[in-house]
Amino acid sequence: MTGAVSASTIALYVAAGAAVAGTAYSVYSGEQQKSAQADALAKQEQAQKEATDRAKGQQQKAEQAQNAANAKSPDVAGIMEAAGKAAQGGPSGTMLTGPSGVNQADLTLGKNTLLGG
Repeated sequence: MTGAVSASTIALYVAAGAAVAGTAYSVYSGEQQKSAQADALAKQEQAQKEATDRAKGQQQKAEQAQNAANAKSPDVAGIMEAAGKAAQGGPSGTMLTGPSGVNQADLTLGKNTLLGG
């Protein structure tokens, strides 16, 4: 009977070994899944960061294009109107002489002054 007991004991050891091996495989498989999930999460975060960077770049390009389209142009009509109003003061009007120009009496040369003799 010792042979039968030893066979059942061996069967118990084999079953226990299989259980331990199954548990070890479950732990190993769980760690592999955990690692795969961590890798997938890292890849997803990287892809999201790249997408965000691309979106920011596209937004900046769109703003630059809009600014270029809405560029300020000179007010030609306003400039011409201001020049026309300034010309109404006469050709001799400058910032130094004013709109009335230079007094013609001040330009005559035959005066009796120390310099004009």
